[in-house]
Amino acid sequence: QVQLAESGGGSVQAGGSLRLDCAASGGALTTYAMGWFRQAPGKEREFLGTISRNGVRTFIPDSVLGRLTISRDKAGNTVSLQMTALKSEDTGVYYCAAQARVLTAALGGRVPEDYDYWGQGTQVTVSS
Repeated sequence: QVQLAESGGGSVQAGGSLRLDCAASGGALTTYAMGWFRQAPGKEREFLGTISRNGVRTFIPDSVLGRLTISRDKAGNTVSLQMTALKSEDTGVYYCAAQARVLTAALGGRVPEDYDYWGQGTQVTVSS
């Protein structure tokens, strides 16, 4: 069973940038469509984007479009979430998730229930 681990969280000033990485053990990330979510205190888990198994296709929702980018490294070992122009409302715990049983070029789902495996999350705090 694949295990996911996020890294790269921390504190940043508003307007700054941050990159989060998601690495896997016990399985190859190329087997899965990947997604990123975040959860702010007292709120539901929010979808931030997804990338296909082969890394060719991505989808970023309008709410964060233009500020967030998802990518995979060529070896397929890491999936990254690049965030720019950060705002205080971006504060939360960020999770990567893996969806199994998808075609190579298929994107992952847009709700948490679509995903099979989750990392433990990494905290991002944006101060104004």
